Amino acid sequence: MEKDLAGYIADFLEFCELDRNLSQLTVRMYSYYLNNLANWLVAEGRPSVVTKLTPEVVRDYRIYLSRYVNPVKGPLKRSTQNYFLIALRAFLRYLTKKGVNVLSPDEIELGKTPDRAIKFLDKSHLDQLLAAPDTSTKDGMRARTILEMLFSTGLRVSELAKLDRDKVNLETREFGVIGKGGHARVVFLSERAVNTLRDYLRGREDSWNPLFIRYSGKVIEDNSGEKMRLTVRSIERLVDRYVRKAKLPVAATPHTLRHSFATDLLMNGADLR
Repeated sequence: MEKDLAGYIADFLEFCELDRNLSQLTVRMYSYYLNNLANWLVAEGRPSVVTKLTPEVVRDYRIYLSRYVNPVKGPLKRSTQNYFLIALRAFLRYLTKKGVNVLSPDEIELGKTPDRAIKFLDKSHLDQLLAAPDTSTKDGMRARTILEMLFSTGLRVSELAKLDRDKVNLETREFGVIGKGGHARVVFLSERAVNTLRDYLRGREDSWNPLFIRYSGKVIEDNSGEKMRLTVRSIERLVDRYVRKAKLPVAATPHTLRHSFATDLLMNGADLR
């Protein structure tokens, strides 16, 4: 007896978690997108088996997505509709490798979306931003260091927030991080970022592990200082505050600094990979 769609979806999600080592968030999103398809098939009275996913069925599903209106958020954006189709592509690719006779994932076409211009800061804007914090104060010194680190390394803000001071080697100017999907990589610091980081750490009177700590709120004493770690949201607010102070023409975020880092590498002839 042929396994039903729900069974294959469960196998695929297990594969994503165990074999591909995808994050729990990614696995949950795959589950949401694929089960949406399964529920639609049932509601439409269509066969809930993978071998019956024909180009005509997929086209009808795309029409459903394009016309669907969320009672709270309204119609689905084209980019959001594409996420459902991307999940279906990944699912069909998995089934094909398993030898299941299904629709080719290459036959799943994504809807066209408006081109998104990637924002980045040029050198003059970066200089404005880095000069905005008052480094004579501990808050300003921390802010300048965070901005330098984000641009110099291309770190995601979540990666920056997790850093511990003993993991960053200021002599070799490098350290390791675990990024998306559990992938490890080595990150390098510019000389300017190292000097800024040294100045920031000299001003620290604690011996806590987190590289960046909060200065507001109640001080919670513990050996590691984990409860004093600066959060991702606090870093995002900090960047926003200094972008506004520097009066930049771009509404820069930590992700903008990441793009600026990549753009700077490309302009200097580096291979991004």
